[in-house]
Amino acid sequence: MNIQWYPGHMHKASKEIKEALPDIDLLIEILDARIPYSSQNPMLARLRDDKPTIRILNKTDLADPEVTKLWQDYLEREQGVKTLALTSQQTDKVRQIVDLCHKMLADKLAAGKVLRTMIMGIPNVGKSTIINILAGRVIAKTGNEPAVTKRQQRINLSNNLVLSDTPGVLWPNVENRHGGYRLAVTGAIKDTAFQHDDIALYALEYLTQVYPEQLKTRYRLEPLPGEVLALLQAIGAKRGCLRSGGIVELDKAAKLLLTELRAGTLGRISLETPDMIERELLDVAALREEKAAKQAAKRRGNNPA
Repeated sequence: MNIQWYPGHMHKASKEIKEALPDIDLLIEILDARIPYSSQNPMLARLRDDKPTIRILNKTDLADPEVTKLWQDYLEREQGVKTLALTSQQTDKVRQIVDLCHKMLADKLAAGKVLRTMIMGIPNVGKSTIINILAGRVIAKTGNEPAVTKRQQRINLSNNLVLSDTPGVLWPNVENRHGGYRLAVTGAIKDTAFQHDDIALYALEYLTQVYPEQLKTRYRLEPLPGEVLALLQAIGAKRGCLRSGGIVELDKAAKLLLTELRAGTLGRISLETPDMIERELLDVAALREEKAAKQAAKRRGNNPA
């Protein structure tokens, strides 16, 4: 199953971002530290060219610190990219974003030019909170629901630095199936766009392989059931997600698991690594080639010599 969520205002915002990009000196992209690749906007990767870019790995208090460091090293291999790993509660560290902008645009700053930056991020990644800290006042709406910001705005910061805020934007076609699931697991996609038990089972498949001890500790299960459906049922039974007859309500158990995973109650968990993504990108490329071959064969069939 491919998970997609692309409401109309996101299409409008994507168009506005494309139009504004040529006049921007530096890009700031807020990523979810638990899914640094899956939370990157592929449109930005295509359009940024060699434009200086700061990638902020936010919500590091929820992510595995060792994996976060791997991601910083991986992302900074790209020309013109610097990273900062932080949480929006670390106000002093958030303010370092301004210093890094000045450092990366030192020539323009020395020439007295206005430094034009644009801040982007997927829904529910904490972008608005970071903007409010940078501005020193509440000018961007915040919330724990995706797609709170609906329009662009310009914010004047210190030392000729102008920040263009953009709505949280996803993209119309999430090619990597795993990326769509991870976006759903972390809350970047509205819960109405998927079935909770489907997402919870996907998360448990990964957690049992990579973070089994967190599951054992949180839900007092030793050993863990071998099948993820049985594990979700065991979690539901442990936490009272039952209806008459002692039957586990899977949807209720799934919502509980996702709520606790998103809140960090299970511990600091990262849902992808650079090595995982490299393997998945090979699969995506193969599927893309297969699709192109089928389309070419279909065209040949419709246009016989």
